[in-house]
Amino acid sequence: MPAATLRTDDELLCSDDPEAFGVFYDRHVKALLGYFARRTYDAEVAADLTAETFASALVARRRFKPDGPPAAAWLFGIAARRLADYHRRGRVEQRMRRSLQMERRPVSAADAEMIRLLGDDAAESMLAELPPEQRRLIADRVIDERPYDELAGELQTSEAALRQRVSRGLGALRRRRRTSG
Repeated sequence: MPAATLRTDDELLCSDDPEAFGVFYDRHVKALLGYFARRTYDAEVAADLTAETFASALVARRRFKPDGPPAAAWLFGIAARRLADYHRRGRVEQRMRRSLQMERRPVSAADAEMIRLLGDDAAESMLAELPPEQRRLIADRVIDERPYDELAGELQTSEAALRQRVSRGLGALRRRRRTSG
């Protein structure tokens, strides 16, 4: 076992050993990805924010104080700032879309049929087969009947993008229904 893996997070951040930061990264990358995924509901955004956070941590590691907050807390402080930056950028994009009056995509007849099917017991098991993001969006929008504008604000995305995601999820359910029925 490499000596770096036996060191504390504080020691890893303060080390001049180039592999030490890699060990720190390996210890925290999954937790950070989960943190961003739960807050953005977008795997690509979560991966981007994770990369941005570690890049910022690498640049700022000389400012880390071992006698201060634990290294993980320091890292998640950086993550919170990256997330806040992401949300600010998202609000600017939303204002732009509203000013351009981007139109909403209507729900197709096939999607409307799928929505009705979600009340069936079979739909429960089909819904469970979807990826977590699609499952959550369909549950929030279709089953719980939450408005697109409310969900879009919560997820920091446009209504058009949210409608497209819901439509993709309903399409996946429709394909599963065809292959199972």
